[in-house]
Amino acid sequence: MALASMTGFARTQGTSGAWSWAWELKSVNGKGLDVRLRLPGGWEGLEPGLKQIASRVLARGNVNANLSLARTDPDVSVRVNEDVLRAVALSVRRIAADLDAPPVRLESLLGLKGVMEITEAEESEAERRAAEAAVVTGFEQALADLAAMRAQEGAALGIVLNERLDGIAALTAAAEANPARQPEAIRAKLAEQVRTLIGTNPNFDPDRLHQEALLLASKVDVREELDRLVAHVAAARAMLGEGGAVGRRLDFLAQEFNRETNTLCSKANDVSLTAIGLELKGLVEQFREQVQNIE
Repeated sequence: MALASMTGFARTQGTSGAWSWAWELKSVNGKGLDVRLRLPGGWEGLEPGLKQIASRVLARGNVNANLSLARTDPDVSVRVNEDVLRAVALSVRRIAADLDAPPVRLESLLGLKGVMEITEAEESEAERRAAEAAVVTGFEQALADLAAMRAQEGAALGIVLNERLDGIAALTAAAEANPARQPEAIRAKLAEQVRTLIGTNPNFDPDRLHQEALLLASKVDVREELDRLVAHVAAARAMLGEGGAVGRRLDFLAQEFNRETNTLCSKANDVSLTAIGLELKGLVEQFREQVQNIE
């Protein structure tokens, strides 16, 4: 399966009988799938089915879907209630004469309630069902276009994430080969710290000194952290290759990356190893930020 982003846009439009319609879909990052539909009045009955369709195509993201509808060239009939119009005209003419007011124009009377009736031809059930089917088909096409755009962005994100993993792997290897991790360097560092301990207290207990030496040695050993970083890089590459809705798992893995780099920095017994750890933290943060866009 292809890797997909959670951001995208799509628009479709069409006609069915007297109806013209247009869909606009926008999606952004989200913890789960949240589809929000804006439908014209009288079309709300389509919402449950549309949401089910979206759930079959998308796994995550906040999706806003807006449907615009217009009735084209409806059959309209106009009827003037002449009895009402005559009665109103007579009353207005009489009042105008009593008040010595100018006569009222006919078009002013036509706008009064009950004088003119405008009706549109009723839509048949078959026509409505055909329009609804066309709108649903248009929604499916818009979803397909949205998914295609998200897949295109996902492919670009995959390249960026693999580049960040390359950087993390290279820095992990650099930490592995760092001279400060060599046994001779660790022993020299321990010897210096032991001398410092003895200098502060010449009567230092040899057994206690041995325990302190072991403790210091364990504190600077980053073997486990480096092994886990290597394993995490391999797992992340496998997920990116797998594709599909792997965003949540990658996000969890990014947290594990961050945990190991923090421990590496805290255990570093040399400024050069600390520098590698800090650079690792920067790459891990970049990786985590990009992962937030993955479905």
